[in-house]
Amino acid sequence: MTSHDVVAIARRALGTRKVGHAGTLDPMATGILVLGFNNGTRLLQYITNGDKTYEATVVLGAATVTDDVEGEVISRADVSAITDAQIEAEMAKMRGTIMQRPSSVSAVKVDGERAYDRVRAGESVELAAREVTISQLDTKEIRRIDNAIEVDIEVTCSAGTFIRAIARDCGNALTVGGHLNSLRRTRVAGFGLEKAISLASLKAGEFSTLGLVDVARTTFSARELALDEVNELSFGRPLSANPDEAIYAAISGQDLIALLCNKDGLAKPIAVFAAAN
Repeated sequence: MTSHDVVAIARRALGTRKVGHAGTLDPMATGILVLGFNNGTRLLQYITNGDKTYEATVVLGAATVTDDVEGEVISRADVSAITDAQIEAEMAKMRGTIMQRPSSVSAVKVDGERAYDRVRAGESVELAAREVTISQLDTKEIRRIDNAIEVDIEVTCSAGTFIRAIARDCGNALTVGGHLNSLRRTRVAGFGLEKAISLASLKAGEFSTLGLVDVARTTFSARELALDEVNELSFGRPLSANPDEAIYAAISGQDLIALLCNKDGLAKPIAVFAAAN
């Protein structure tokens, strides 16, 4: 199932075509997919930009063309001499802000075309490395099975980080090859598994939706507005500056009025949700 398949199910369940998601999941992956609908789609880009947490299993001893279990194996190596300490040391090197090369079969665009489409057409693609931040990379368990090593990891990272690339790079550093065997996303920004519903519940209509103001409070710092400020923002006018340079949710009671960002010494609306009457 692709993320688009989930959106199609949500469109039927919610009775609207205007449904989007906050960050694609590969078809092999499971876990959290945050959906927005109608006016809520305007908040998705900010949720997508938040950090994410994953549980994954890396297999060392084989490299694949896709850097995951679904791709053709392109090399195998003996892993009998690899120690747990070596594995943990290579994982530790990827913590922090690093330059990471995305998988060649990612959705990153090259000259307007998705990298995976170019690979499927037979083209050899190597994407440029880009800066990502991996704030957590914990090794949970290491298992030796047949001629491979399985490593369970938990990762918290910035948007744009590829967990498949962690598997590939660890395998390359140990000169045995590596790929991703399983992937589960357990958190997207402020949304964890405890807030999730199942696909079965979505299809059956057994769910409640989150209000814009609740999502805004989860995603941004809140700025409570006076009535005159509500009127100003409803016309798209700026307010006095926010306390810092972060995006703030301008809230009045149970209504999300706008998103505010400092510019030229004032808090200016970058999105208005409550237009003037």
